[in-house]
Amino acid sequence: MLTFIAEIIGTIGGFGSSVFFVPLAGLFFEFEEVLGVTAVFHVASNLAKIVLFKKGLDKFLLINLGVPAVIFVLFGSYLSGILVTKHFELYLGVFLVLFSGFLLIKENIVISATARNAWIGGALSGFAAGLLGTGGAIRGLTMAAFNMEKAIFISTSAAIDMGVDISRTVVYASNGFITKNTLLLVPFLLVVSFAGSYAGKYLLKYIPQDKFKKISLGLILVIGIVTLVGLKY
Repeated sequence: MLTFIAEIIGTIGGFGSSVFFVPLAGLFFEFEEVLGVTAVFHVASNLAKIVLFKKGLDKFLLINLGVPAVIFVLFGSYLSGILVTKHFELYLGVFLVLFSGFLLIKENIVISATARNAWIGGALSGFAAGLLGTGGAIRGLTMAAFNMEKAIFISTSAAIDMGVDISRTVVYASNGFITKNTLLLVPFLLVVSFAGSYAGKYLLKYIPQDKFKKISLGLILVIGIVTLVGLKY
């Protein structure tokens, strides 16, 4: 049920469910297994969004944000078995709170849709996804700044995330993070992914385009606060 709710919110926000799923899964699994379960779940989640949201892809972001995300997720995934992640979670939480808060206050400011900005956002989101299990909020923050139409936003984000998740799944499997128990969850996660994504798509019909960006940034702000509050020192 918690996963279903996370999938709905992640679909509405446009940045995927892992930002909610990771802390929830942490209540039931060790961190290494959380990474494995999250990667497998997100492959199913992104497949659902690609099927349900077919309005088109932003080729500019698909290349300039997607390519660095896939490259840097490999670095993050490799380091996940070596580094202590507490400090990186702190940095992630602070970054999300400051930048989403800034864009909510200065709502008329639009980040230039340049390849440089897209590459920076892609690299940061990919690295965070590999290291912490969640980088969709950073990607969502970058894409929200580009002020995209909501259906294209979600489909493009899902396509990029699919490449990220397939890449980190391979690394996590080699690190032993994907166990037999993880694979047994696949059928259930697939059903929950499609059900949650469908429910999120239905709810999006009632959210005006001009409200979509604020909702996305607001959810990211909440994620940043929850990340900071949940840290154990």
